Amino acid sequence: MTRDDLARAIFTTAHLTGTFLLRSGQTSSEYFDKYQIESDPRLLKAIAEHMAPLVPADTELLAGLELGGVSIAAALSMETGIPAVFVRKKAKEYGTQKLAEGPDVKGKRVLVVEDVVTSGGQILLSGKDLRDLGAIIDHVVCLIDREQGGREKLRADGYELLSLYTMTELKASRS
Repeated sequence: MTRDDLARAIFTTAHLTGTFLLRSGQTSSEYFDKYQIESDPRLLKAIAEHMAPLVPADTELLAGLELGGVSIAAALSMETGIPAVFVRKKAKEYGTQKLAEGPDVKGKRVLVVEDVVTSGGQILLSGKDLRDLGAIIDHVVCLIDREQGGREKLRADGYELLSLYTMTELKASRS
């Protein structure tokens, strides 16, 4: 599947219109139901194939953020052979009580994987948690950059955002 074909498929599969409250607290007249994309094995495979070239060469671990980044990180891990870590919003209160499930992140170059970036708020929170655990993070990769300030907020905290698509690109794919 070409990058343009994938953009059209993502837009057709997931784009909704109406009134939607986003995690950032912002209201939007359009929404991407990312779980319609991430639950489709054909699209998820194509996403991983096209995202793989965005992964910095020195990446040692992929950190999928709960919940949307987990399936993309798993698919990207299968595509690249780089191990994945699954990052909870809050450490579980039982068992191992881990925040990051999988290999230890301490001293590792970690690439944060997210599905959609609006304000970057969850990335900033989870990134701090990972850095507190000793992860070395300077890049984030996402499927869709909504172009609503997230890139700039992430840059201010030392992250470079690499996106497979911007909202502008996805909207343009309709034609």
